[in-house]
Amino acid sequence: MKATTAILLAFLFASILISCEKEEGPGGTSTIVGQIWVQNYSRNLNMDITDGAYWGEEVDVYLIYGNDSIYSDRTKTNYDGSYWFQYLHEGTYTVYAYSDTAYVVSLSGKIVKKQTITISSAGSTVKVPTITLRD
Repeated sequence: MKATTAILLAFLFASILISCEKEEGPGGTSTIVGQIWVQNYSRNLNMDITDGAYWGEEVDVYLIYGNDSIYSDRTKTNYDGSYWFQYLHEGTYTVYAYSDTAYVVSLSGKIVKKQTITISSAGSTVKVPTITLRD
């Protein structure tokens, strides 16, 4: 009888551990950080000429958890183009922002500039490569 009880308890404990596995998203202890760089272009004789570049201030940055089909979180950049998403679990995330385009590839005149990153351990800070946008 004691062996049966021990096996049952072990099974229940294993079931609890498996069900506690966290998916991407909030509730964790990790952070994603990054910066947005903006290049300002003007059109001249069908050639792009850089008018200047600067850290993107007040730019909307979006975060997709795992394989979700729409964004799960959004923030705005600071005065120095920096942004962060806190309290995340381990997993794969996609960070993106919208950039202007010189070519008609969408009705809005915007394209998505994105980076996919992985948080592999709890309590970590993952830096996203700088995302460069066109203005």
